[in-house]
Amino acid sequence: MNKTSISSADQPDLDEMLPEYDLDYSKAKPNRFAGKIDKSQVVVMLEPDIAEVFTTPESVNSVLRALISTMPARPVKPAEASSPAP
Repeated sequence: MNKTSISSADQPDLDEMLPEYDLDYSKAKPNRFAGKIDKSQVVVMLEPDIAEVFTTPESVNSVLRALISTMPARPVKPAEASSPAP
């Protein structure tokens, strides 16, 4: 069998982006949720079965606060006791 060599003209340039990935960023839209998230808030992703039960942030927070109230208090570490609260 003869080995065929591929000419360099037939090989794609690995540094160039394929045409299907050449995105037109002029059509991009700003993140519509960016202004709605407070910097002090934390976004948590819920599994679908949990999200069916807890449909609002208030319902999630109320259940978590109830759970926290049943937990024993954490012992304060010396480093935490001396550092100022944020």
